[in-house]
Order: sequence, then C-alpha cells, then structure tokens
Amino acid sequence: MAFSMIPLLNGERAVVLFFITSVLVSLPFSLLYHGLALSLLTLSALCIEIQAESSNSLHQFKTRPGASSGILLGAITLPAVMLAKMIQLTRAFSSNHTGLEEIETWTMHFWSTSTCCLSVLMLLWNAMYESDVVSQTRFHRLWRLKLGLGCKILYGVVCYSSLATMYPNVVRMALMSSWILCHGLVASKLIQHLLSTFPSCASIGEALLVTAGLVLYFGDMLGCTTAKMLGALSSSELVSFQYMMNRSEISPIIQGLLLGLLLCPVVFKHLHRWEYNVNTENSEAKKYFEIRRSMIFFAVLGFISIVVVPSWMMLVHEFDTHPFLWVISFTFSEPVKRLSLCVYWLSLICASILRFYNISRSSKIERILLRKYYHLMAVLMFLPALIFQPRFLNLAFGAALAVFLALEIIRVWRIWPLGEPVHQFMNAFTDHRDSEFLIVSHFSLLLGCALPIWMSSGYNDRPLAPFAGILSLGIGDTMASVVGHKYGVLRWSKTGKKTIEGTAAGITSVLAACSILLPLLASTGYILTERWLSLLLAVTVSGLLEAYTAQLDNAFIPLVFFSLLCL
Repeated sequence: MAFSMIPLLNGERAVVLFFITSVLVSLPFSLLYHGLALSLLTLSALCIEIQAESSNSLHQFKTRPGASSGILLGAITLPAVMLAKMIQLTRAFSSNHTGLEEIETWTMHFWSTSTCCLSVLMLLWNAMYESDVVSQTRFHRLWRLKLGLGCKILYGVVCYSSLATMYPNVVRMALMSSWILCHGLVASKLIQHLLSTFPSCASIGEALLVTAGLVLYFGDMLGCTTAKMLGALSSSELVSFQYMMNRSEISPIIQGLLLGLLLCPVVFKHLHRWEYNVNTENSEAKKYFEIRRSMIFFAVLGFISIVVVPSWMMLVHEFDTHPFLWVISFTFSEPVKRLSLCVYWLSLICASILRFYNISRSSKIERILLRKYYHLMAVLMFLPALIFQPRFLNLAFGAALAVFLALEIIRVWRIWPLGEPVHQFMNAFTDHRDSEFLIVSHFSLLLGCALPIWMSSGYNDRPLAPFAGILSLGIGDTMASVVGHKYGVLRWSKTGKKTIEGTAAGITSVLAACSILLPLLASTGYILTERWLSLLLAVTVSGLLEAYTAQLDNAFIPLVFFSLLCL
C-alpha cells in the first residue's frame, strides 16, 4: 500500500500524542532533560510506526494477527509512567514530603525504560533498513544511517546531561551510564527472543511493553543483589542509592517468587532433554513417562521454591525469620481482617468459577461479555481490600500472580495431571487476543489492577491513583463493552467494533464511581487533592484510548490512566 494512502494521524496516534502532550506540559523545569528524551522517543516511535505500517517492512516478526503494530503506544507508555511519577515526587520534594533519594530511584527507572524502548526502536529501524535495502538508492541509505546515528547521539547527550546533574562523581556516573546502556542491550535481545519463542502472541507494541517491564524489573533484582554484595566488599559510593535503600519485605518476596517460577521451566527444559528420545507409542509406557516427567517438574519447582528463592530473599533483605514464616506472621498480625478477607476472596473465586465456566460451556453468551464478568469480580475483590488493607493486598497480588504463572507453565508444558484440565478451563475464556500457545488475558487483568497500586507505594498525593486499574478495567472497560455490545449504533470507525455509546458509558461510569469513591476515601483519612477538571481529562483520554486502540487494552489503559492521575 502506498505511503500516502496511510493516514498519518489515526485515532490511536492522536490520543497517544495528546497523552504525551499532557505529560510534557506538566513538567517542571528541573525535568527538562527527561521531557526532551520523551519527546525524542515519541517522534522516533511515530516515524517508525508510520513507515512500518505503510510498507510492511517488519514482516519478519510474527506478531498477533489483526492487531496494528502499536509501536508508538508500546514505546512511550512506561517512560511516560516513570516521568509522571517523577512529576508527583518533585511536588513532594518541594514541600519536604520526600527525599532526593526517591527521585533518584525513579530517575534511574525512567532512563532505564526509555533506553530499553529506544534500543528496540533502533532495532526495528535497522530491520526496516535491511528489508528495503535492495530498493533504496545510495543517498537514501546514507540518509537513514545518518538519521539513526543522529537520534542515538542526541539521546545520549540528553541522558548524559541529566545524569551529570545527578551524579557529580565521574566514576559513579560512568557506572550508572553503563548500567542504563546494559538495559538497552538486553531489551533489544529479549524482544527478538520473545517474538520468536511466542509467535503470533503479541503485537510489537505489546512485546515492547513486556520487554521493557521485564528488563526493568529483573534489572532491579540484579542491582539489589549486586549492591548487597558490593556493599560488604567496597565503598557504597559506587552503588546507586536505589539498590541500597530499605525496602518493604513484600517487594523481595514477590520478586523472588516470580524469579523462581521463571527459572523453573528453564531448569526443567535442560534436565529433561532426553524426553524427546523416549518412545511413548505404547499407552502404558506413555503414562509412566508422563508421571516421571511430572515428578521431575514438581521436584524442580519445590527445590527452587524452598531453597533457592528464600536464600535470595534473605540475601537482599534482612529478614528476622524465614520469608515464608514472615508471610504467615504478617497475615496473622491482623487475623480477623486478613483471614476474613482471604475467606471472602476464596468464596468469590469458587462461586464465580463454577458459575461462569458452566455458562461458557452451555450458553450462547459471547465470550467478550463473559470475560467482563471477571472484570466486575476484580472490582468486588480488590476495591474493599485496597481501601482497608492495602499492604495485605500488595502481597496478595504477588501471590495471585505467582499462582497464575505456575498454572500457565503447567498448562503450556502439559504437566500431568493438571496440564490438560487447566488448558481446557482456560480455553473457555479466550478470545482473538489469546493464542493457542500462550494465554495472557488473565495476566494483563491482574497486572493492570496491581501495577498502579504497587507504583503508588511510598508518597502519594493523588488518592485515586492506586485505583486506576480497578476503575478503568473493572468499571470503565466493562461498561463500555456491555453498553456498546447491547445498545451501540454509532461506531468510531468503519472497520472497528467500538461504539460511541459504549465509550460514553465507560467514561460516565468511571466518573460516577469516582464521585462515590472520593467521599469514602475522605472518610477514611485521605487528603483529597484531585481536581474534577483534571480527573475528567484523565478519564476521557483513557476512555478514548480504549475505543481506538487495537492493542491489549488491559495492559495499556491502566498505566495511561495512572500517569494522568499523577499529574
């Protein structure tokens, strides 16, 4: 298709650019370099997305069928979230509510994520260059090489200038710059691995968001481990404060659980290479083979969970007791509230699973509507806990994510005896955004609700910010889908399914929920600082993004909504 026939500014791009503009106009002068970096990242992503979708030059990446590339949205979401959080902390620092160390932590997060995204963008730029190299003139090839090199140099200068103001020590600044650069290099390798290992499971934008998040998260784990080891051997001046600062016990427990679960299939795969050479044509032999295979898997899982993971937890954090005993002690520190909450959650989960699974097998209700019932269930589960037991909810989110990850590993590897039943159950709730190989919708829903809560830990002058995921997914997205499906007539585009009536219902329902939630938060001791005009802007932008985007909205909308609430 010719380049001129592709609209340069479709609905999704317009909403994303408006979102970035809202973040940039809220910047204080002290974050000028960060704003320049985000602007450069946005322009680069926009140009690459337009060219990629106009020429189909990224066909070598096997992405999710039916989805746009999503490069712009995927490239700017996490850096914009980090910058919005820094704007919030800058307000707190000016009023002496937080220290410079927390701003340093989020500054490193911003440069790490933006470097990851820029590195992936340069990878895509080079991939497009190689796919079109035959049809290009010598002048065109030189121009593209110079443009890519100029973008890297300009970004490097901006990043260096920002770090120079934060780290006057030349050696320490060089170490931090190298550390940030390592994030970018790892991200460019990881996204290629993800897209090749899980073909047709995600768009490029979704893969970019996951890549940047994984590199940041596990880079933080590696940084904490290294800091603890170097802190005992050498001067802590060479270690970033973000890895030396005291953290809640919940953070290393969640990180350790996720690390152990991701290590489990890697170790299992290497221990079990001989399985492909075993003859399993005989049904009896196949049964014993599956049992042996299952025993090896659960032995590996148990060893990592009981030995490896707690050892790492106690290395990076000074627990008074075994981490799992700490979890039990933490739960029973307020036994009535927390145990009652656990009973409430388990009862709600069992009742909803039995009810909705039977409906999915026997009813003609469309799956998109059936899946929205789980969004409503997320509201019923998480909203009371977030108001009255936020710390316990943080831990519960980590436990739920670990359970989801363990079940997905068992489903993908078909580990006897749970693999096949879990696969059949999960298939009852999949839609076009899930592949046969990897089912991600439940992960995105859980993380969409959890991430705003986790990122609101510490100083938070916007009481609605932790509720961003619950409000946007549990209420807004659900009402938009239900009303749009039943009563929608006017569509946003000729090819899309989203309707104006659905979007209006989603925006109105979130505003109505906020009008109820704000007085309730005020009665529990929160100091309200939200302005209704800013709240209306945040709700409207996130609602329009849900209407226009072809990406996995569970992943992007809560982060965009959270960012706008922090401004």
